[in-house]
Amino acid sequence: MEAEEGGRNSVDARISLSWHKGEEYTKDGTLDFRGRPAIKAKTGGRRTSWFIYSNQVFANLGFYGCASNLVVYLTSVMHESNSVAATNVSNWNGAGYITPLIGAFLADAYWGRYWASFVSTFIYIIGMILLTISSSSTSLRPRQCSTEDSLCPHASVGQGAFLYFALYVVDLGAGAFQAVVTSLGADQFDEEDPKEKLQKASFFNWYYQSINIGGLLAGTFFVYIQDNVSWGLGFGAALIAVVIGTICFLAGTPFYRHHKPGGNPLTRIGQVVVASARKWRLKTTCSSDLYEVPEEMDSIIQGSRKIRHTDQFRFLDKAAVKMEGDSANPWRLCTITQVEEVKVLLRMIPIMITSAMFSTVYNQLSTLFIIQGASMDLRMGHFKIPPASLTVIELLSVVVLVPVYDFLLVPFVAKITKNPTGFTALQRIGIGLFISVFGMVAAAIVEIERLKVARHYGLLDDPTSPVPLSVFWQVPQYFLVGAAEVFAYVGIYEFFYGESPDAMRGLGTAFALLTIALGTFLSSALFTIVTRITTRNGAPGWIADNLNRGRIDLFFWLLVAMSAVNLVLYVVCAMWYKTMQTWRPSKAITPPLQ
Repeated sequence: MEAEEGGRNSVDARISLSWHKGEEYTKDGTLDFRGRPAIKAKTGGRRTSWFIYSNQVFANLGFYGCASNLVVYLTSVMHESNSVAATNVSNWNGAGYITPLIGAFLADAYWGRYWASFVSTFIYIIGMILLTISSSSTSLRPRQCSTEDSLCPHASVGQGAFLYFALYVVDLGAGAFQAVVTSLGADQFDEEDPKEKLQKASFFNWYYQSINIGGLLAGTFFVYIQDNVSWGLGFGAALIAVVIGTICFLAGTPFYRHHKPGGNPLTRIGQVVVASARKWRLKTTCSSDLYEVPEEMDSIIQGSRKIRHTDQFRFLDKAAVKMEGDSANPWRLCTITQVEEVKVLLRMIPIMITSAMFSTVYNQLSTLFIIQGASMDLRMGHFKIPPASLTVIELLSVVVLVPVYDFLLVPFVAKITKNPTGFTALQRIGIGLFISVFGMVAAAIVEIERLKVARHYGLLDDPTSPVPLSVFWQVPQYFLVGAAEVFAYVGIYEFFYGESPDAMRGLGTAFALLTIALGTFLSSALFTIVTRITTRNGAPGWIADNLNRGRIDLFFWLLVAMSAVNLVLYVVCAMWYKTMQTWRPSKAITPPLQ
């Protein structure tokens, strides 16, 4: 007890010092690398953001150096069919958004966000090494065949196993790293400081900008190397980029701010569920009767602020009803903050489900958009454009629109909404979902025109000859999806980080990536279901190997209809959602009395 009291006095002394010396220390309880209270002038803020931004440029240069052209690698080198390759890429993309849960859990519960980032980035490098070996060794890929060969050999079980093992190790490392480093980057801004709180909202814009700059460079240079030089060299260059990104991340080590891990969040969730279940016969009471630690004390959850009570999911409030003998047993009595942590997660689920539809649309960029573009006229003068390089248009739209959003749109909208960030995160996601509908409309119209030209030139049964329709017809669909991405994906990151309890923010970012995964797996499921239904009785199907006999325009119209219905559901869920309200004991945010 004496040590605990001494610790409290030490904290009070540091708080007092921070006021007497012009707020020298951060107010959110963050620490420096050596475990000391973080000094604002020497840690965090925008200065550390540049280490994160540069890391993201190179880390995503490596990742998109694999992902952008993966469907082409699977069809042209591993000799998979269009539908199988599209499904495998969708599954791989989706898994990459589930693995963040592993890294986020370890970060929030035990390791802290820095060390979880440190470990996962080296797993990422190992996966890239294996992928480079797979693409470079002739014994690890099937024999290549010319266009005259009637039957190309498929990859053996061993060749396929080695490739997909490498790909999923990349998924594990890159996915876990992405979730944790996002939270670590946002942690560099003190939410108790109004100026830094506003900078945090801007951080998500430029963080996402860094991701897309990496993707842009990958789509222009690495894809060209893979298509025109060698796959081994292309994946090797991606490996080097990931190593450089890791060096950039490690260079910021002395300057990062750190939150202490709050302990196992699953245990806290379990305690709330068990405690409320034990008292299921009790009637719900008013919030003033619910248990919370004394007002002058910090939350019992390490590194977390208290959360104010809400009237949703009232059955969980029973966990905070104090009965005789409860005080010493956390499985019988929980604080309001613990209960509200669980409520926050439950409120997020409808937003997660309805936001996921954008990812289903976005997934077409790396699958059907590329397959569609590969069958069109790829010439630009004497230069032949790699099909996957068309994703550059979408990335360019993001790179251009992020500064427009941050510097022009936000100040303009802020004057109208009186919100310093312009739009709320939920409004931003909704706008992205709305724009994405028109992206799929554009894709469907282009496919209708492509089929019309193919029919006119008698190419319906000649899938190897490009349809004489310029691939630049795809520009509107790429641009619209890119514009939607600026709103939807950045809004998703901002929402799930900002609305997560302090001790669960790593998991919150993982939930953002899980939202993307849900949409990606939905895309994969749609490929499988649509192919199974439309290939009955020997029909070529909508997603046919001979695209000229397929009807991917109908698949795009299906996505238009699904996106429109989903948008309505999202608006309903967003209107129902209640924003989490946090607070700290007054002693932690006001100067001591003289």
